[in-house]
Amino acid sequence: METSQQTQHGPGEQEEGGGAGGSGLNGHMDALEKRRPPAVQAPPGAGGWREDRTRSLEDNETCLPALAAAYTTILRGLGEDPQRQGLLKTPWRAATAMQFFTKGYQEKIIDVMNDAIFDEDHDEMVIVKDIDMFSMCEHHLVPIFGRVHIGYLPNKRVLGLSKLARIVEIYSRRLQVQERLTKQIAVAITEALQPTGVGVVIEATHMCMVMRGVQKMNSKTVTSTMLGVFREDPKTRDEFLTLIRS
Repeated sequence: METSQQTQHGPGEQEEGGGAGGSGLNGHMDALEKRRPPAVQAPPGAGGWREDRTRSLEDNETCLPALAAAYTTILRGLGEDPQRQGLLKTPWRAATAMQFFTKGYQEKIIDVMNDAIFDEDHDEMVIVKDIDMFSMCEHHLVPIFGRVHIGYLPNKRVLGLSKLARIVEIYSRRLQVQERLTKQIAVAITEALQPTGVGVVIEATHMCMVMRGVQKMNSKTVTSTMLGVFREDPKTRDEFLTLIRS
């Protein structure tokens, strides 16, 4: 399990109104602001939602012949004949498939976030669970697949629900390790919304453990990242974990 957290006041969360001398309505608002949990800040060095693309659609077209040639070399190295009928188009098919499996490199989180963040005075937990996830193990280039569960406590801003699934899709469609994928999803939500807390849990099957190596057919890997109150408050964390298992 991996949990990472660094909490501090987000921008604009200092007291407003009459300050220490406030009274009446202003004093009441000051008291509410003091009780409001601080926005969580993403851990440093975790990689954020504004990162640049590392591949473009033009790159796909340019690199496709080289990728196909590489697969031809692999087939020869395996003792196969790339010229036999069943394998004539395999290098090209495999190259285009690999580009699709890793299409997250040509997408940016900010492209799907900017038009889907809404001001909303809602401070109860938001959960989207059982998000299908497909990725590729960066160590063996074989599939990882499973489910992602996401929860966050808003801090006056909410994200369109489908965008949580889009975040999962962008980060999972890259060469990954599950621990990093879990943190990247949590950090992207944290940086975009500045919520009071974020929790992400991934349950996944790794084909590098099923098809090779230890060959354990029923093994699953579970990772989590808890930020803000999800890490600091056991009751909030337990509520999240209970709801995603219900």
